[in-house]
Amino acid sequence: MTAPIHQDDFIASVADALQFISFYHPEDFIQALGRAWEREQSPAARDALAQILSNSRMSALGHRPLCQDTGIVVAFVKIGMNARWDAKMSVEEMINEGVRRAYANPDNPLRASVLADPLGARRNTRDNTPAVVHCEIVPGDTVEVSLAAKGGGSENKACFTVLNPSDSLVDWVLDAVPRMGAGWCPPGILGIGVGGTAEKAMLLAKQALMAPVDIQDVQARGARNRIEELRLELYEKVNALGIGAQGLGGLTTVLDVKIRDYPTHAAGLPVAMIPNCAATRHIHFTLDGSGAATFAPPSLDAWPKVDWHPAADARRVNLDTVTRADIANWKPGETLLLSGKLLTGRDAAHKRIADMLAKNESLPVDFAGRFIYYVGPVDPVRDEVVGPAGPTTATRMDKFTDMMLERTGLIGMIGKAERGAATVADIARHKAVYLIAVGGAAYLVSQAIKAAKVVAFADLGMEAIYEFTVQDMPVTVAVDANGVSVHETGPVRWRGVFFPSP
Repeated sequence: MTAPIHQDDFIASVADALQFISFYHPEDFIQALGRAWEREQSPAARDALAQILSNSRMSALGHRPLCQDTGIVVAFVKIGMNARWDAKMSVEEMINEGVRRAYANPDNPLRASVLADPLGARRNTRDNTPAVVHCEIVPGDTVEVSLAAKGGGSENKACFTVLNPSDSLVDWVLDAVPRMGAGWCPPGILGIGVGGTAEKAMLLAKQALMAPVDIQDVQARGARNRIEELRLELYEKVNALGIGAQGLGGLTTVLDVKIRDYPTHAAGLPVAMIPNCAATRHIHFTLDGSGAATFAPPSLDAWPKVDWHPAADARRVNLDTVTRADIANWKPGETLLLSGKLLTGRDAAHKRIADMLAKNESLPVDFAGRFIYYVGPVDPVRDEVVGPAGPTTATRMDKFTDMMLERTGLIGMIGKAERGAATVADIARHKAVYLIAVGGAAYLVSQAIKAAKVVAFADLGMEAIYEFTVQDMPVTVAVDANGVSVHETGPVRWRGVFFPSP
């Protein structure tokens, strides 16, 4: 008779696994990023990949999060029919306790992003619970757990449709990926689920993301079945779209395409697609009653020899003295290094500002002539002034942009991903600018932040308005004062170009 699986071992395994994936990329993902960096010919995309790789190694060494968005936890649990338990809590309760401990770890606190009452108060649960848990009863006497910490930027780009049986999956994907924009922080992985019913296709897509990166192996030996044929075709055709790292235009948009299928009804073809971002985080472990799971860190030799540093010709900008006349000279795709005082704000702060302006109330912060950074940082530890602080998706702030430019005197914004057409027009009309920092380089970006203090809306937690003092913070001009967007011009330059991976 096998030993029982103890409650404390299960909880500790979940907590340790979530801490582990917060600062360690999977080794196969590191190597795929390295190959993408080596072959990239777009200067902007190559620089972004260098930042992501440097950030990855820094996070591994410093045991700090790869990304400020430390995700919502998703758990797939396979429970053996003959497994025995020494536990009083349910499986879901044990997972949530593991999440609670992981996200409150004082040595590496993780950002709590989960909100209760999603249609009402949207109140932060403060400990990132509850997780999303899927359980399956299978033969055997062990418990297998696959965990992912899924960032909101990539999760928000999930797609679903029901195709006609004769429709082309490839055509649908090639239409959907450009519409996803860059908010999912490419390069990453596409998980595609085909068949079953609507909810089954979505689960298949999420599970597909946890498979190892092996597209180079499939290329080398050739496809063995229809699924592998589709993977190779989509890998080539998606990369040939030219979207590139961070949507800047380049050779690599996806590092792999994973597909899982399931029998389905004759009348249709349910298809789901979910991307994983440049901060891919997932892990698998098995418990057999012999104790808690242990996790071996990847060797530092797994990382390519990439040490990002700003280009010699990067323009240095003093945020404390910059004017509209200055920003009028900035060019799309140009690299800037920002120094001085920088305000922050994201979804909840913008909503509160809008409500205050609608009531003609005075704002607690003067935005005139200043820049705002769309960010929700991780709490600091030890001698940090702020934890990892990478950008959030700027598109969500589009609905507030004209208001901010028109009524507060704001002249610039920093985030990630593209802006909508109407927002680009607003930026041009107000002669403002939009800059991007690299999504997936949160720990590297935080090194440029030399001081941080909350200046408004402290009750919003990570969504409060901070004032950062930054030194040489790297950004790229994404929309210039004339409304030219690098997210439009960059992919056009690289569209149709594809070089097979070595």
